[in-house]
Amino acid sequence: MKAFKKVAAIALATVATVATFGMAGCQLFAPQEKEDVVKLIDVKLTDEDYAFVTKKSNTSLIEDFNSFLATIQENGTFDALVAKYFEGEGTKVGYAVTTTDVVNNESNLVVATNCPFEPFEYIGDDGKIYGLDIEIAAAYAESKNLDLVVKNIGFDDIFTQVEAGYADIGMAGITVSEDRAEIYGFTTKYYKASQKLIVAADNTAFDACKTVEDVETVLKGLTDKKVGYQIGTTGSMYINGDADWGYTGFANIEGKGYATAQDAVTDLINGNIYAVVVDEAPASALVKAANN
Repeated sequence: MKAFKKVAAIALATVATVATFGMAGCQLFAPQEKEDVVKLIDVKLTDEDYAFVTKKSNTSLIEDFNSFLATIQENGTFDALVAKYFEGEGTKVGYAVTTTDVVNNESNLVVATNCPFEPFEYIGDDGKIYGLDIEIAAAYAESKNLDLVVKNIGFDDIFTQVEAGYADIGMAGITVSEDRAEIYGFTTKYYKASQKLIVAADNTAFDACKTVEDVETVLKGLTDKKVGYQIGTTGSMYINGDADWGYTGFANIEGKGYATAQDAVTDLINGNIYAVVVDEAPASALVKAANN
């Protein structure tokens, strides 16, 4: 009997020790809350309008697509798509994507785009392409009984492919300008955008900024700093200057171009550049992804 009590006591002591260690272990190895690595400066630096681009002579497509846009804006479809991709309301639909030189024909709608540019177009974990622009394209193709073909290519290549007839239409958060409108055809404007600045989370230089003038005062005071942007976009023109677009640029800043804004943010996180200039909606998505 005493022997049994002794064994039981040892067993209980062992359990208590394990339990105590386990509790201590839980406290010792409790997951730490991840600190943010980047942040968005909530000041709009530009005022832009997005539209879809096509060959200037393709007036029939422009007129037909404009009619389609008007219809989905009037019946609430467009607002539902915006809510889906900007507010997370609704089920997103993905589509196959190709990088091959598929030529447009009467049975398909070939869309040229550039990923990643969430929430307008991006590749999901399943390898399919998603986004506001893509679902608009899919809805239009369905309304015309066409097969949707999406080509994920370089941003500048979109204009070349549209002009050469390798794509019917370009959809990639494309800003309308007088310069571009002289060469290419555009649909009606469907989204108002602006450029914003992404910086490291511990960067306090812009904390007091309330206006674009405040932000630009800080930018003009920088020395030996690099600011990243996606090649061919408004961010490039904003930093480097472009007289046709009305941007004076910043002579004191070294601009650095990247194939995607995502690449630029990665370089920012790695400490290789000071900031990134990118469109507002993709900027918010990039910051959220980086900090998760």
